[in-house]
Amino acid sequence: MKRLLEKSKYFTLTAVFSMLLASLMVFSLGIMKAVKILGGFLSNFAEESVDLIPFIELMDIFLIATVLLIFALGIYELFIGKLSLPEWLIIRNLHDLKVKLSSLVIMVMGIIFLKHLVEWQDPQGTFYFGLGMAVVSVALIAFNYVGSKTE
Repeated sequence: MKRLLEKSKYFTLTAVFSMLLASLMVFSLGIMKAVKILGGFLSNFAEESVDLIPFIELMDIFLIATVLLIFALGIYELFIGKLSLPEWLIIRNLHDLKVKLSSLVIMVMGIIFLKHLVEWQDPQGTFYFGLGMAVVSVALIAFNYVGSKTE
């Protein structure tokens, strides 16, 4: 039974492969969207106004793809074995993975808020939207801070 439980760590490879595949798909989507945006930008280069929202959405797509990739790498490092990665990307425990993911979630929320701010339709709604994101960000930062103190 002990051997079976020890080998069960390889079940996490399903998550790793799924996240790698999802990351690849989202990176591909980002590349296709970038080509489309750049094509539209170059064809309308003479115009004075530039729509920045597609560029903001593009950043969001690539950040989500990066989150999926970091999650896959982190799960692999936690359960299967070490990888040759930059120091800042090495995951030593579950808290490290949660910190990296929550930092990226905060960045994604920031990009979503920036998109909302650029579209600017409802000032009060934008205020509440930003306030809600700030509350979530503070909660994630506090969670990371408290988690680092308990280790």
